[in-house]
Amino acid sequence: MPRGGKRSHKGRGKQFSNPEEIDRQMKAQREKEENEGAERGSSSESEEESSSDDEPKKKGIEGLIEIENPNRVSQKSKKVVEIDVNAPKELSRREREEIEKQKAKERYMKLHLEGKTDQARADLARLAIIKKQREDAARKRDELRKGELIALWFLMRDQPIDMLQPKVANLT
Repeated sequence: MPRGGKRSHKGRGKQFSNPEEIDRQMKAQREKEENEGAERGSSSESEEESSSDDEPKKKGIEGLIEIENPNRVSQKSKKVVEIDVNAPKELSRREREEIEKQKAKERYMKLHLEGKTDQARADLARLAIIKKQREDAARKRDELRKGELIALWFLMRDQPIDMLQPKVANLT
């Protein structure tokens, strides 16, 4: 026995049945079917008249049990006149969930725009802080500009007017 316990049969030669053997088997099978058909025909003529159902007789427990699989849904075809075109179409679970998801998102956005959600409140508080910081920075810039202008004014006041005008070189 090879290692691993299992043996591969891939290397073996192929076995072919000869045509004479196949013909003998087919003839035997046909004769058997003809014999069974003849026996059924002679003994079951009275049975065929009484029962026209061609359902095969169930063997064993299948004949006793009358229960079908409750999970199995048989597809029944409907006639064109039975189909109601105006009836509301039933949505699948995924479609229903998708629609509910979109509606929930729209509700959230509406509340967010009104400022009623926690995220909206946090955003508004953050914006208020930024606005206050910008106002403080603008006020400081204005104070610096005013201080620079005042200092410049004092400097200019002490200087003669000739010093304040730019000097132009004589090009001639």
